Amino acid sequence: MNDIVSKNHLFAAIRAAAPAPDRPLARLADGSVVSYGDAFALSARLAGLLVARGVKPGDRIAVQVDKSWPAFALYLAAVRAGAVYLPLNTAYTLNEVRYFLSDAEPTMFVCRPEIEVEARTLAGELGVPCVETIGADGGGSLMEAAAGFPDAFEDVPRGPDDLGAILYTSGTTGRAKGAMLTHGNLLSNALTLRDYWRFTADDVLIHALPLFHTHGLFVGANVVLLAGASMFFRSKFDAREVIDLMPEATCLMGVPTFYTRLLDQPGLTPEAAGHMRLFISGSAPLLAETHRAFRERTGKAILERYGMTETGMNTSNPYEGERIAGTVGFPLPGISLRVVDPETGRELPEGEIGMIEVKGANVTKGYWRMPEKTASEFHDGFFITGDLGKIDEQGYVHIVGRGKDLVITGGFNVYPKEVEGEIDALPGVLESAVIGVPHPDFGEGVTAVVVPAGNADLSEQAIQKALESRLARFKQPKRVFFVSELPRNTMGKVQKNILRDTYRDIYRHSA
Repeated sequence: MNDIVSKNHLFAAIRAAAPAPDRPLARLADGSVVSYGDAFALSARLAGLLVARGVKPGDRIAVQVDKSWPAFALYLAAVRAGAVYLPLNTAYTLNEVRYFLSDAEPTMFVCRPEIEVEARTLAGELGVPCVETIGADGGGSLMEAAAGFPDAFEDVPRGPDDLGAILYTSGTTGRAKGAMLTHGNLLSNALTLRDYWRFTADDVLIHALPLFHTHGLFVGANVVLLAGASMFFRSKFDAREVIDLMPEATCLMGVPTFYTRLLDQPGLTPEAAGHMRLFISGSAPLLAETHRAFRERTGKAILERYGMTETGMNTSNPYEGERIAGTVGFPLPGISLRVVDPETGRELPEGEIGMIEVKGANVTKGYWRMPEKTASEFHDGFFITGDLGKIDEQGYVHIVGRGKDLVITGGFNVYPKEVEGEIDALPGVLESAVIGVPHPDFGEGVTAVVVPAGNADLSEQAIQKALESRLARFKQPKRVFFVSELPRNTMGKVQKNILRDTYRDIYRHSA
C-alpha cells in the first residue's frame, strides 16, 4: 500500500485494481461499452482540462449535472487532478445552489447546458472563475474542450488525509453542512465494502442510483472500480429494465423504493433473479414487509446496511448468515460503534436505546469551514451520528430514528419507529410516519401520518383503538391523518420536517 500512499491515494488504488484495459467497466443504455482503458483515457483528458482551467490541488469543483458517463469520468478526473469533488443534487434550484457556491468557493462550476446563461451570471456574482457544461447526452462545453487534451495524465500526488470530496448534508435543520471526505475516508470504506460484500472482477452491478450522493458514487462506483468489476450504467431506475438486466448481472444496490417498484412487476420471479447473488438496500429504512415480500417472490434476502454522508457505510447485515428485517446488521470491520446516553455520554448496555456513535477510518475529517460544529459532533474520538438506536442480544444494530425526530410528550420519550412498527403491522396500512408537534399540555403530541394500502378503508378511530393494547398510553397517537404518499427526498428518506410543518397547528386549540 505504500506505493499508493506516495502517489494519488485513491486513484492509485483504483488503477492498481483495474483489470486489462480492454475489460468492460460500464455497459450503457445505448448498447455501447466503456472499457477501463476508455475510462482512464477520458478521465485523463478531463483532468488535463481541469488543470488548464486553473484548478489546483485542493480546489473545489462543484458539479450539478444529469447522470451520464462523462459526468462519472469527471469525478475520476477531479480525483486525479487533486481537486475536491463537490456533487450537487440535480433538484436544487439556482437559488439553492447560490449557497453552496458561496460557501465552497469552487474554482469551477459544471452545470447543465440548459442553465448555462443563468449559471454564468450567478458565478460572476460569486466570483467563481470558470463555468462549463455537461448535458444529459454527455455533450457540452467540457467534453468539447477536453477533446484536445492527451489520453495520459500524471496524477497529482494526494495523501490519505487530503480532501477528495465535500458532500453537503440535507440541511433540514439549519444551513447545510459540507462534510469533508478525505482520500483515506473514501478508499478505506470502499475496500471494506468490497471485501465484506465479496465483490470480484466477475461481478456486474446494476447501477441506477444518482451520482450526487454517497450511495451511488462512493459505494456503488468505487466498489466496482476497486474490484475490477463492471456495471450496467443507467441514468435512472426502471423496474422493468432492471428485471431484464438481471440474467446478465450479479448485484443491485438500491433504495427501498427500488424494491417496492420491483415487487409491483409480475416479471419478478425466482427465475428472473436467479443469476443475482446480492441485493443491497440503504439510504432509507426498508420496511420489514418489503423484505419479507421480496424474499417470498425471489428466494433472495435483501441485505440492508447503514451509513451516512459523513461516514460512508458503518454497518451491514452479514453476507453469510441471517439478514434480519428491521436491522442494519453489525459494525463493519475496522469500525467501532457504541450506543450512549445522549445527555451523559455514558455507554449503554445492550437493548437500551440511545445515541449511536461511530469511529473508524471512514469518518469525516469534519465540516467545511465549521470548526466549532466539527468539534461539537465528536465525543471521545467517536462521531455523534444523530441517529438513535440500540444493539440487541445478537449484536445486530437497530436504528429507531433521528435524534431530532424523538418525541417528548408529557416528559416521556417516544421513539417514532416503535410506534410506526405497530401501525405498519395493522391490516390495510402500507406505511406510516410518526412525528411530534407542539401540544399545549404535553409539550409535543404524538401524531401519525398513515398511507393506506390500496383501497383499504381505514379510520382514525380504528387505528387508535387497535393500538390501545399494543402501546403504552403516552405512546399512542393523539391524532391520525391519512395521505396518499409520504414526502420523500431524492434518496427515499421520509422528510419528517415537512410533516411537522404541515401539522404544526393541529393541537393549538386543544384543552
